[in-house]
Amino acid sequence: MRKLVYYVGVSLDGYIAGPGGEYDFYPLDAEMGAWTNAEYPEFVPTHLRGHVGMAVDQPNRHCDTVLMGRGTYEPALSAGVTGPYSHMKQYVVSGTLGRIDDPSVELIESDPLGLVRGLKKEDGLDIWLCGGGVLAGQLLTEIDELIIKSYPVVAGSGISAFSGTFDPTLFTPTRREEFGNGAQVTWFTRS
Repeated sequence: MRKLVYYVGVSLDGYIAGPGGEYDFYPLDAEMGAWTNAEYPEFVPTHLRGHVGMAVDQPNRHCDTVLMGRGTYEPALSAGVTGPYSHMKQYVVSGTLGRIDDPSVELIESDPLGLVRGLKKEDGLDIWLCGGGVLAGQLLTEIDELIIKSYPVVAGSGISAFSGTFDPTLFTPTRREEFGNGAQVTWFTRS
């Protein structure tokens, strides 16, 4: 069965972005970027692949489907990119977006849990929950694996990695990679 994998970068205080969606405060590192692009090429937006020396048709290694909320989708849309991950099956969950003018992106206006449960039953690679925190909170019961890029920075406020009801959920760390910029990538599986 396919897994729902939440791969996300967070500050030490648990924010995935600043109050206005900022993420440029994370300390970047060439070693970490090269590692991430090699290990998870599917997480590089299609329109940016050439900029990082990657072939546009680089095969997906772990996931072939991406699920994102409106806040995660909006920056690409604002830049005129309607299908940021066209090398994958793309879903955007939003009750306010109205419509998407790109046949490669499917708009889901309600029931993201039903969508994920259905996708898990299909053949294919895993499903990447790209963000954001509200959607992650709604899908917490279906998240099978967390891949957390934790950066050595305190944001102070912003968009939480998970927003929703109080629901303590235990995950077990299974692997960790450390990088020269002080960041770590840690894998967790549902306990």
